[in-house]
Amino acid sequence: MPALVCGKKRLADPNMDFTNLVQLDMATRSKSNSLLTSQAIDDFYSLILPGLPDDVAKYCLALVPRTDFPAMGVVSKRWRSFMQSKEFITVRKLAGMLEEWLYVLTIDGEGKGSHWEVLDCLGQKHRVLPSMPGPVKTGFGVAVLNGKLLVIAGYSMIDGTRFASGDVFQYDSYLNRWSKLANMNVARYDFACAEVNGMVYAVGGYGMDGESLSSVEVYNPDDNKWTLIESLRRPRWGCFACGFEGKLYVMGGRSSFTIGNSKFVDVYNPERHSWCEMKNGCVMVTAHAVLGKKLFCMEWKNQRKLAIFNPDDNTWKMVPVPVTGSSKIGFQFGILDEKLLLFSLEEGPGYHTLLYDPNAALGSEWKTSLIKPSGLCLCSVTIKA
Repeated sequence: MPALVCGKKRLADPNMDFTNLVQLDMATRSKSNSLLTSQAIDDFYSLILPGLPDDVAKYCLALVPRTDFPAMGVVSKRWRSFMQSKEFITVRKLAGMLEEWLYVLTIDGEGKGSHWEVLDCLGQKHRVLPSMPGPVKTGFGVAVLNGKLLVIAGYSMIDGTRFASGDVFQYDSYLNRWSKLANMNVARYDFACAEVNGMVYAVGGYGMDGESLSSVEVYNPDDNKWTLIESLRRPRWGCFACGFEGKLYVMGGRSSFTIGNSKFVDVYNPERHSWCEMKNGCVMVTAHAVLGKKLFCMEWKNQRKLAIFNPDDNTWKMVPVPVTGSSKIGFQFGILDEKLLLFSLEEGPGYHTLLYDPNAALGSEWKTSLIKPSGLCLCSVTIKA
């Protein structure tokens, strides 16, 4: 690719690798230090790459491979601040540099613990995430917001007693580190959560004393704050949530006011700040994922079929899961490259990850994949950043 040109001035090659970028930055600073006053030096160092306009410098940094981002984050506060901003993802998208990675929470050997690991679309493992701060928890929610992984609330067992938490931790996929976000207003576990229009919603679940909850709150990353909004019409727990066309859908789980598992779907409209209800949801859902504009579910009562929900007309269709790859029942889902991955919860001889491509020709939707976590998958999220 030729060098960028701004007016009559030739600028840095956008294909320059990370090492050369750092060397250019340091060499330019060293050469210029003797020529600048104290104030000018402060202004000079505030530039992302001295000698380049910030818009061009931002584009150069956006071209660096994602595997080098943790090293980039220690170069300067200016670089780190840019990498943590929404703008960084926007620039990488414009440059065609977004990379899709799968973050899988998987059980350690002998089932004594768990860890997050990162896989790409070729199944290559890039890293194991640092341990999350705080006590070991379960019943938590996960969401992706602005290229970052959020692990929300949950509960811990201390001396045989459950303690609900309102803690929220964020994993920065660029800097490879965890940080603490604002606490929720209501500690909860076994609740539904999802991102809609750049906000994260937490719905229902169990509270501090094990009571079922109808409360709902929303997280705004711009001010790092959780705000309570209109509650559900009835308490709901063990449910899940997803976003479609700017609305929040909550389904599955149970309610205090229904016998057995609830088929009702609660739908929240953020523009109207109100809930409405549908009656044809999925029940006893063991796995779910949103792919494109459709929701894919697997119900406990029939784990050899995919239940696919189309929000355009609120209809469901069933797709049989072939025995190729795994004849076992019980799967967790992953999404990569616009395809659905089915990770078996029971490994057997000749086990392979199943792959469903909704855009493939009729009869060719199912294949097997080499993408496979190191242990059994507890949950996964896809981060494109």
